[in-house]
Amino acid sequence: MDKLDEIFALQQGFQDKLKRERGLEDIPMEEWLQKQTLAMLSELAELLEEVNFKWWKNPHALSKANIHEELSDILHFFVSMCIEAGMTADDLHAQYVGKNQENVRRQDGLSQKAGYQAPKQDAST
Repeated sequence: MDKLDEIFALQQGFQDKLKRERGLEDIPMEEWLQKQTLAMLSELAELLEEVNFKWWKNPHALSKANIHEELSDILHFFVSMCIEAGMTADDLHAQYVGKNQENVRRQDGLSQKAGYQAPKQDAST
């Protein structure tokens, strides 16, 4: 089992337990995805706090451990949404690879979508 498969399997087990023990089995997919999105937004806000986004406040020392924990929390909710939407680790991998290739094409000006190409750098600078 590769690491992404393991993450999906662990999340599926946790999600099944959570739904069973908290009586959440009958929540429709749309509502589950809404709840998970809100939870992820909360975790993103916690990550923002960790990386001193408030320019009007004295910054605190960065904690890689706290940053890593918030990123892991975000991943939990993201994978939960993938599972709920019927997406497997293989599906996510394929979607990611395809989109990554398209993003590179866009930056290189080779996509059907205009407006993404990075400006050419002046070689004389």
